[in-house]
Amino acid sequence: MIYHTGLTIEKWGSYTFLVRMANIGSEVFRAISWKEKQNSEYADLAFQRSLELFDATKSTTLTPSQLKELCRLREIWADYYAGENIYGSDNNFFNNYFNFITVRSRVESS
Repeated sequence: MIYHTGLTIEKWGSYTFLVRMANIGSEVFRAISWKEKQNSEYADLAFQRSLELFDATKSTTLTPSQLKELCRLREIWADYYAGENIYGSDNNFFNNYFNFITVRSRVESS
């Protein structure tokens, strides 16, 4: 299912890597927040939207290090949310990571 209906790869790829990652982080934050509120329906929808943005980002032009970071983070996120959490992640890891990314993207944009 496509959640971000107005999003094209060209448009998404025109944003900086940090802006794209910050947008992914918004969906991750939503999934975590809804899960904490025990609303699995909304949490699952936010999780699916986050994966959609991860995959859209993977389809854009990235440096090798950006691609590596993106793929590793997607794997860790999917494992944490829907897998067995073999990496031992927690909400704080994702909150800290994406808070940093969001602040950096704002600094980059100003």
